[in-house]
Amino acid sequence: MNISSVIALLLGLVAVALGGAAWYLLGEVRRERGRADGLAQELAKAGLRIAESDARARSFEDVSATMGQAFRALSAETLTKAQDELIKRADEQATARAQLAQSELEKQLKPVADTLKKFEEQVQLIEKSRAEDAGGLRAQITALMQASTETQAEARKLSQALRRGAGVQGRWGEQTLRNVLETAGLSARFDFEEQFSVDSEEGRRRPDVKVRLPGGGVFVIDAKCSLNAFLEAQEAVDETMREACMVRHAASVRQHMQGLSAKTYWDQFKTEGSPDFVAMFVPGDGFLAAALDRSPELMTEAMDKRVILVTPTTLFALCKAVAYGWRVEDQSRNADQIAELGRELYKRLSVMGGHVQGLGDGLRRAVAKYNDFVGSLESSVLTQAKRFEALSVDHEGKSLPTLEPLDGALRPLSKLAPPESGG
Repeated sequence: MNISSVIALLLGLVAVALGGAAWYLLGEVRRERGRADGLAQELAKAGLRIAESDARARSFEDVSATMGQAFRALSAETLTKAQDELIKRADEQATARAQLAQSELEKQLKPVADTLKKFEEQVQLIEKSRAEDAGGLRAQITALMQASTETQAEARKLSQALRRGAGVQGRWGEQTLRNVLETAGLSARFDFEEQFSVDSEEGRRRPDVKVRLPGGGVFVIDAKCSLNAFLEAQEAVDETMREACMVRHAASVRQHMQGLSAKTYWDQFKTEGSPDFVAMFVPGDGFLAAALDRSPELMTEAMDKRVILVTPTTLFALCKAVAYGWRVEDQSRNADQIAELGRELYKRLSVMGGHVQGLGDGLRRAVAKYNDFVGSLESSVLTQAKRFEALSVDHEGKSLPTLEPLDGALRPLSKLAPPESGG
């Protein structure tokens, strides 16, 4: 093959290739044009849709503006209603909370209210009681004033009576002394003796009271103290005269004390176990206090002279101790009698114990004899009698009894047994 043929062949191949490429390019152009036409149509449709959308948007804007106005109006009305509803609900809730708070407060304050009510009732009762007590107190004060007036009147009568003479004063002092002794628990004719006389080297003496002491012994009481100066002081019109009367009263008490000491009653009753003093009875604490105010050394001087100045108060304490001593002595005497009764009772119980012991011995012997009898009966008599039953002897439905021995022991009376004497 020559070169021209090859070139021609190559040119033919190139032409065929170019023709195929051109054809292919032409097809692609047509397809792109078709796609461009479709795209143009789509763009046209899209433009229509955009136009419609613009129209609808404008229409929507108009509707939106209208609806916005309507919505704003509706929102304002709804907001107003909502505000009213909220305010109404807030008011209802506030009212409910206030009622709840009031209820809780009432519950919490109810105990306080009850307590205050009880307190008010108690105060009313107290006020009522106070009013009644005030009325009773006024009545008592009235009665006390009346009693005071009556007492003053009686005191004046007593003062007038006592100023009539020494006999009246003496009887009044003796009665006051008797009252004190009996109040302290002493018994007349047993514990003290009144208005008796004794003979002495200086003549017959007559003390007012002799008080018996437990265990033996006596002491003497004198009640003849003069009160004339003290009574005159009560009637004095000025302080100077009253003080002078009180000084004379103190001197009178001292004079009587010295005279009583000179009688030495303790020596005259020495055989009866009298202590070395005598009691000078002043029938009122105020009488002795008035004398001691003017003569404070009077009490010490009296004790130096073996005289004890006593008033109803101090004498009561002294005689109360004496009554206690008598009670102790009575108890001691009763204790001796109780001991004697106990010894006699023990002796009699010992004798009775011997009798009971003898009874027990007799019972034991009787039980022993009974057991011996039962044994002899069982072994010697009943065994022979049983043979009648074996021989079918008619015994009229009766059978021989079974005798049991007595095994119970008698309880010994050990506590009543007399004590064994030591060898």
